[in-house]
Amino acid sequence: MSNVKVAVIYYSMGGSNYQLARWAEEGAKELGAEVRVLKVPELAPQSVIDNNPIWKAHLEKTKEIPIATTDDLDWADAIIFSTPTRFGGIASQMKQFLDTQGGLWAKGKTVNKVVTAMTSAQNPHGGQEATILSLYTSMYHWGAIVVTPGYTDPVIFGAGGNPYGTSVSIDQDVKMIEDVELAVKHQAKRVVNVAAALKKGFQN
Repeated sequence: MSNVKVAVIYYSMGGSNYQLARWAEEGAKELGAEVRVLKVPELAPQSVIDNNPIWKAHLEKTKEIPIATTDDLDWADAIIFSTPTRFGGIASQMKQFLDTQGGLWAKGKTVNKVVTAMTSAQNPHGGQEATILSLYTSMYHWGAIVVTPGYTDPVIFGAGGNPYGTSVSIDQDVKMIEDVELAVKHQAKRVVNVAAALKKGFQN
C-alpha cells in the first residue's frame, strides 16, 4: 500500500480531460494512493458556455467536482495535470490557476512535488507535445520533479507514443482513441511509485 497523496487537477470543456483525470485517479488508487480529483475554475462567460451544448452539459455533469485550491497543492505529494491544448499551449483556465500559486512557491512548498501532465487536442498534430512541455516549464520554476511516462511500457505506443505525457486526439464526437486508458493508468502509477520512493528517501 502507498502512503502517497495525489492531486489530479484538470480542466475540461467537453469531457476528454475529465476522463483522463478519472483514469489517472483509478491508476493511482490501484497502488493505494489517496487521491483528490479537482478542477480548476472556469473563466469563460456563462453566455459563451450557454451557446455550446456540449460545454454546458459537461459543466453541469461535473458541477460536484471540487475546485482546486492552493491547499490541495500543499497537501499533495504528487500532482497529475490534465489540460486541453489551446494553440499549442495549456488552456487559460489552467494557466490562471498555476499563475496564482506564487505564494505557495515563495514559501518553498512546491519544491520536490512529483508532477506529470496529460493533454488532448482535436487532431494528432494539434500541439499536444508543446502543451505538455509548456506546463513542465512552470514546474521547473517550482522546483518540482517532472516524471514523464517516457517509453517505459508498450502501452505508451498504443496510445500514440507521446513520451512527455499521455495525449489523446479527439474526433467530432469527442471519442477517445484506443488504449489511452492503459497509458494514463501506467503514467499515474509511475508517478505514485516515484513519489513513494522519494518520500521514503527523504524520511531516512
